[in-house]
Amino acid sequence: MALSEQFISSICGPPLAANTAVSKDIGIYTHTLTPTYGIKASFKKSSCPSNCLAFNDTHIFAAQDQKAHVHVYSRLRGNQEALVSFPERIRSLALVGDVLVLGTAEGRLILWEVCTGRQVTTPPCHVQPVTCLAATPYHVLSASEDSNISVWSLAHLLELDVHSEHEPERTLSNHRAAITGLAVGPSTSPESALCVSCSRDKTAIIWNYATGQVLRTLLFPSAPLCISLDASARALFAATDDGSVYVIELFGDKPLIGSHSAEAASIVVQVSDPLGVAGEDAGPAACLALSYDGTAILTGHTKGKIIRWSLADNGHPSDLANLNALVSNVAFVPLLPHGRRTRAPNVVKPTQNIKNYTFTSQFEQDLGKSATFEKLLTSPGFSADILDKAVQSLCPPAPAADDADLEEDDHLRSILQELKATPAVKS
Repeated sequence: MALSEQFISSICGPPLAANTAVSKDIGIYTHTLTPTYGIKASFKKSSCPSNCLAFNDTHIFAAQDQKAHVHVYSRLRGNQEALVSFPERIRSLALVGDVLVLGTAEGRLILWEVCTGRQVTTPPCHVQPVTCLAATPYHVLSASEDSNISVWSLAHLLELDVHSEHEPERTLSNHRAAITGLAVGPSTSPESALCVSCSRDKTAIIWNYATGQVLRTLLFPSAPLCISLDASARALFAATDDGSVYVIELFGDKPLIGSHSAEAASIVVQVSDPLGVAGEDAGPAACLALSYDGTAILTGHTKGKIIRWSLADNGHPSDLANLNALVSNVAFVPLLPHGRRTRAPNVVKPTQNIKNYTFTSQFEQDLGKSATFEKLLTSPGFSADILDKAVQSLCPPAPAADDADLEEDDHLRSILQELKATPAVKS
């Protein structure tokens, strides 16, 4: 049985041509990449700019271009579920569990708990719009046209104390122009907490966002517009405004970062050899995504094309689709479920004046007693009763009783039975 690999794309802006082969009013598509390419589902009435699309198993969230609206689409029912208004125009989105993080044109962060409706708003943390967001289970990273990156503690942002002050843990500020892309690695350890940002200043910087340390600066021939890290943060993928697509190995024969790096972190590395260059009929890439098996890159272009670059064939490009509008977002659907026990079939619209903190969700699994094997898979380490059973299995069995002992036991048992059967003597 072949594994089905899917991705979601969005478009922004009016149609580029009178193309009757492309359905009107559709703004978001769900595609199947493997085993064969095809469009699986579509959602209408959306114009979603870059970095403004987020989704989970049940919903798609799409901020609208130059508006303070987010369209919420139900993936389960295949329709638009809600139109949510906010006080400021939205410029970026990121989803962390059941929390939708929004970056605004006024430089703020807005956090919306989609299962409760709770809304948290920070003071202006940037002096210009928040153009990019990236998130881990513990941190939110916001990047702006003001060239700065703020690192936030997610737990502190979601504190229930209404008087708590919302300030970033640190600010990363080595760029000299607007930041266009932001990607974060999978590790949450302070020693390997990697993120990468790219900017109009033609550089991409690799950071340790937990310490604020610059690990390496990469210089491109033209400005990088979008970036992505592979699943293990061992390679960086970037697309620039001249149509080039680059692959940079971080731990190759000459590691760029880490203890085996031959050069100091302050030395700038010139990036010059692209994997390939998109044709003029495609235009520069506005978005980029890497397949989970690491064999293909998808790029969405300003002239409507989605191109697949095969890493197994030395970057051979092939056109997947033409959506007849600027392709603003491309993102792969996770191959495996997140293992969460609940999901929200419906979102709760946000409000800042929440009085009753009510969590609305649906159980995904039976709440009955789980099997021992499932407990071993889902629990950290080994429980005490499992260890006790393991120790007992290593102990030698008790010696078996011989025939003489068995006969003596039978004799004593028969005497006891006779005594029980003897009537008591009254005095």
